[in-house]
Amino acid sequence: MMFQAGPIGLVGSLGAVSKVVLLLLFFFSVISWSIIIFKWRAFRACDEEDKRFLNAYGRTQEKDEVCRFAKRLTASPIAAVFLGISDRLPTEASEAGPEAKPQRAAKPSSDSAGVDPQYLERVVTHIMQDQISTQEAYLPFLATTGNITPFIGLLGTVLGIIDAFGEIGKQGTASISAVAPGVAEALVATAAGLFTAIPAVIAYNYYLTRIRRTTFRAEAFSIEFLNSLRPQAKTAGGRK
Repeated sequence: MMFQAGPIGLVGSLGAVSKVVLLLLFFFSVISWSIIIFKWRAFRACDEEDKRFLNAYGRTQEKDEVCRFAKRLTASPIAAVFLGISDRLPTEASEAGPEAKPQRAAKPSSDSAGVDPQYLERVVTHIMQDQISTQEAYLPFLATTGNITPFIGLLGTVLGIIDAFGEIGKQGTASISAVAPGVAEALVATAAGLFTAIPAVIAYNYYLTRIRRTTFRAEAFSIEFLNSLRPQAKTAGGRK
């Protein structure tokens, strides 16, 4: 087996099994890089929309306006938590009775004995689990790529070594010309497996860190938001 110069010539000089191994590794590499780029854009949008919502929440006192703004931030976990809690709070229209004009029906109000802090905490937990599941989408493929592609490259290595020993047996000599092609084929497969696995593992661990950071930020907001509702609920309970 004679190896040619250049990447294309090198691939053309490989055996059929090694080409199949490289094709499989190429497939994993393309999908992995697509996921890496997609998730990077998704996490960047998540951070930007969280920042925009927190700015609007701290600047605007009118809850109706905040709710309308939050509905446009589909990538923000904090906005999802805010909407999830707000949708389950009584509104001014429901407190005033069916004959009252719902001028601000969307405005959340906790001046009601129906507010259950434990229920709202369970709602937040459910929303956060849903957000985490969304952010973890496609990450298992990166983990799978990082776990199995080195073994696929190792398979190519083993097959290359077997081919090298086969050439030694055919030629009846252990010269460099008999051993080198099989060893080179083995090294190409190993390098391709590592080239595919390393970026996938790095990206997987990095995105897990981003998920933990985003979750912590959303949980911190939910604690503050729920805490801002409890004093009002206690006051409403004291007026009964």
